[in-house]
Amino acid sequence: MSTGPLEIAELNSMDRKAFVARFGGVYEASPWVAEQAWTARPFTERSALERAMQQAVLQASQAQRLKLLRMHPSLGTRLKLRGYSRAEQAGAGLLGATAAERAELEGLNRAYEEKFGIPFIFAVRNASLRSILDNCRTRIDADASEELDESLRQVFRIAAFRLADLF
Repeated sequence: MSTGPLEIAELNSMDRKAFVARFGGVYEASPWVAEQAWTARPFTERSALERAMQQAVLQASQAQRLKLLRMHPSLGTRLKLRGYSRAEQAGAGLLGATAAERAELEGLNRAYEEKFGIPFIFAVRNASLRSILDNCRTRIDADASEELDESLRQVFRIAAFRLADLF
């Protein structure tokens, strides 16, 4: 098996262990999503894998979904970033933010997490630091159930970007 871009036939020929090893990090530190999606093989295209992974999340318990959301690092945090998150945050300019920008983002992250009990999650690919800050300011005023739904939508967007990079 290669480590470069995947073809569908290669994806469908993977055993469970190889599949989870390859896709276990697509959903932040939650290999259970890939584990569940594996049972939906064979996939006809990447979007079928994407949908199977989304279904695994949607069919999980509320506690499991919250745990998944809490696995995401706070935006702008330089510590404890794993592979995908580090590259994504660097690409959005978060790792190079000024001290004032970091302080503002840290304050927003703290207020958001105090209100909702989860980190602020935003698919940062193709976003600017300013748009991230604006989005956080807007979303902090949301209703809790709406915000949990929006956080899952953002997680799905992040996963879609990560899967696209693998194919």
